[in-house]
Amino acid sequence: MNFQRFYKRSVGILFILVSLTAISYAQNPMPKATPILIIEQDKRVMPVASGNNLYCAGYVGTAPVNTSYEIVGAQEEKDRHTFAQGDLVYLSFGASRGAKVGDVFSVIRPRGQVETRWTRKKNLGFYVQEVGAVEIVSVRNDVSVARVKMSCDNLLLGDLLQPAANRVSPLFMQRPALDLFAVSTNRPSGRIFMARDAQELLGRENVVYIDLGAEDNVKVGDYLTIYRPLGTGNILDKQQHESVSARNGGFQSEEYRGGKFSNQAARKSGSEARGEVVSTNDAKEGRPNIRRVLGEMVILNVKEKTATALITRTASEIHTGDRVELQ
Repeated sequence: MNFQRFYKRSVGILFILVSLTAISYAQNPMPKATPILIIEQDKRVMPVASGNNLYCAGYVGTAPVNTSYEIVGAQEEKDRHTFAQGDLVYLSFGASRGAKVGDVFSVIRPRGQVETRWTRKKNLGFYVQEVGAVEIVSVRNDVSVARVKMSCDNLLLGDLLQPAANRVSPLFMQRPALDLFAVSTNRPSGRIFMARDAQELLGRENVVYIDLGAEDNVKVGDYLTIYRPLGTGNILDKQQHESVSARNGGFQSEEYRGGKFSNQAARKSGSEARGEVVSTNDAKEGRPNIRRVLGEMVILNVKEKTATALITRTASEIHTGDRVELQ
C-alpha cells in the first residue's frame, strides 16, 4: 500500500510540473533561433597557393644567382647525404659576413639551361629548383648553423642559399564560369614550355612555366586562359582522311541490284556530285581559327622572360606545349 501511495503521489507531482512548464512557455515562448549563414568554400576569398606550391614552385630566369652562400656540412653527414625538415646544417658564412640568429634563407638548386621546342623566344634562361628554407640558430665568425625549417625535396651539400622572399599568394575569389568557347582577347599569348617535376600531362594544382615574363608586362595574380587550336594536341597522330570507304560501288547485291551507293559512302564535291571525294582536310580548309579552351591558370612569380603559374581550373587534359593567353 505504501508503494501505491508513493506511485500516485509521484504521478501527481509530475503532472503539476508539466502543466506549469506548458503555462510558462505559453506566456514566454522561446525566441526564434537566428539563422547561421554558411559560406560555401568556393565563395570565400582564400589564397590560390600555399606551402609547397608557393615557396617551392621554382622558376626559370636569366639573372645570375649568388653562389657564395651554400650548405657546406650537416650534423649527420657521416650517416647520410640527404637532409630534410628538422635537420641541422652548416652554412658557408658567419658573423663576419653579417649572419644573425633568426635569419631565414631559401634553399635553391640551379638545374641547367632550358632548351625546349615550345617557344619562339631565345635563351629563356636556366631552371632553378626551390628546395626549402633554413633558419640560422647559431653563428660563429666564419660559419653558421641552421635548422631546416621547411623541405620540399631532399637538401644536399652544395645547395645554394638566398635571402628568403616574403611571397604573397594571389587570392582566389568568386570567378565567372569557365567559358569553353571564349574568343581571343588579343592580349599577350605564349606557351607552357615546361612543368615542375618533369610532368607533361597536367591538371589542377600543377605548377608550370610559361614563356611570358616581365618583358611581356605580365604580373603576379594575372589569370590566363589555357587553350589549343581545334583538332590538335592528341598524343596520337591519327590520319586525317574520311571515316568511310570512298569506293563508288560494290554495296548492292548481285541479285536485286537496288543501287550501287550506300548511305555511308563518302561525299562527292560539286553541286551535282561530279567532283572528287571530299576528305576531312578538305572540310577544314578555309575555316576561321577556332580554339579549344582547356582551363585557366594564375601567375605566381614573374622573371625576365618567363613566369611560374599554377593551374586553377581544367576542362580537359592539358600538357606541355599548350597555349596560354592573358585574360
